[in-house]
Amino acid sequence: MRTVVVTDPPRADVEDAETLGTYGVATVHEALGRVGYLGPELRPAWPGARIGGTAVTALCWPGDNLMIHVAVEQCRPGDVLVVATNSPSTDGLFGELFATALAHRGVRGVVLGCGVRDVAELRGMGFPAWSRAVSAQGSVKATAGAVNVPVTVGGQVVSPGDVVVADDDGVMVVPRHDVDRALDASRARVEKETATRAAFEAGELGLDRYGLRDRLKDSGISYVSHEEYVR
Repeated sequence: MRTVVVTDPPRADVEDAETLGTYGVATVHEALGRVGYLGPELRPAWPGARIGGTAVTALCWPGDNLMIHVAVEQCRPGDVLVVATNSPSTDGLFGELFATALAHRGVRGVVLGCGVRDVAELRGMGFPAWSRAVSAQGSVKATAGAVNVPVTVGGQVVSPGDVVVADDDGVMVVPRHDVDRALDASRARVEKETATRAAFEAGELGLDRYGLRDRLKDSGISYVSHEEYVR
């Protein structure tokens, strides 16, 4: 690991990031072709938060949150802090005091490839956090890592300046160079789902709207009465 702090990396537009956040993880993920999802292990510390922001990354050693302290200084309004460790860890590297410092700097939330603690306090503050675990296990501040370098969380590479979208469905990353496509595709998907929702509310069935009846026949599915089935 190169122990380096990269200052002021290029970021996606903060308003574009916020807009993607309003669309939500499931919509953006599907719109982009089901890519960028950080997996089901990353869960919100408390329900109801929905954010979109630009990534500041921190690469830490397991059980050591020194580089989170370093990363705080690099954060600015509209960012999301993304913390990874260089080997698996569920230690609670992040809690209320870090959240207080980040909230002061206008940071929208944190995504942790490790553990979080002080969940009740985070909920009370309204500071969003997603993590692999909830753990009271503490940490040290001893070993240098890196800030604003590409990191891997949930099998996905998150680079500084990428857009991070997070809500109750989990977390996903949109590469900075792909934000325009994500916006267009997500907008189109929302419009399509709005029309479909109206059709369902009017009584139309998905079997008909999605043209699935012929596919059922091709799959060999047949309809039989209960009497025929038990005969």
